[in-house]
Amino acid sequence: MELGKIQTLEIARKKDFGVYLADVGDYDTKGGVLLPIRQVPKNAQIGDKLEVFLYKDSEDRLIATTKKPKLCVGELAALKIKELSKIGAFVDIGIDKDILLPFKEMEGSPKLGDEVLMVLYADRSDRLALSMRIYKYLSSAQNYQKDDVVKARVYRVRDVGVMLAVDDKYYGMIPKAENYESYKIGDVIEARVLRVREDGKLDLSHRKKAYLQLGEDAKRIESLLEKTSGRVELGDNSSPEKIKELLGISKNAFKRAIGSLYKSNKIKIYEDHIEKI
Repeated sequence: MELGKIQTLEIARKKDFGVYLADVGDYDTKGGVLLPIRQVPKNAQIGDKLEVFLYKDSEDRLIATTKKPKLCVGELAALKIKELSKIGAFVDIGIDKDILLPFKEMEGSPKLGDEVLMVLYADRSDRLALSMRIYKYLSSAQNYQKDDVVKARVYRVRDVGVMLAVDDKYYGMIPKAENYESYKIGDVIEARVLRVREDGKLDLSHRKKAYLQLGEDAKRIESLLEKTSGRVELGDNSSPEKIKELLGISKNAFKRAIGSLYKSNKIKIYEDHIEKI
């Protein structure tokens, strides 16, 4: 019998409060794990085989359920924070008992109702627990190519970049040089594959290819001009940091966009500012 796994067990004996299950072919009538009566199929008999999930109840006893969990030990799933407590957070994984996400296994400061990627594991006391530290459970990417658009979920934010799980299972990262947005853990985004590394990890960008992104960047600049009475304190000599702060784009993207607006006779460009015509 395996804690935290779905497995097929056999009814070894029956009681008024449920049935005791054993490994298939094991007719030991003294041991077994309890399946409570409310989950025992109608007309179930000794020798019947049932597919169940094993966990520990509030008294630390091994117990079975026919309910299908959202994940098993070693698996990843996006789960919502159901309750916060002094020892961590409690999460519904689809069985009768909520599972603890300890503070030491959190990334950042998840809030009530946040949906974040977690892994189920057995702790040192052989109890089920959850962790947001999922890096080692991710897989090398397969069948992705440069410029593919993928769905990815943020699971960690660091100085070197934003760590994401592509399709909730593969290694992905938006490097610092490509990040012009503020992300929080749990955000789900569409990203473009910049590079597939030799180890199968994906470098990503939230921005489209330059010629496709140009129109969106130009609209962003026009919107800022509308909000600032037709003048924005950004120009040819502005620093990349100031451009990122005001527009959330790189200096190269800014120069492409204002060049496009200038050619369309929509703005005038100066060293330290631009003006709407």
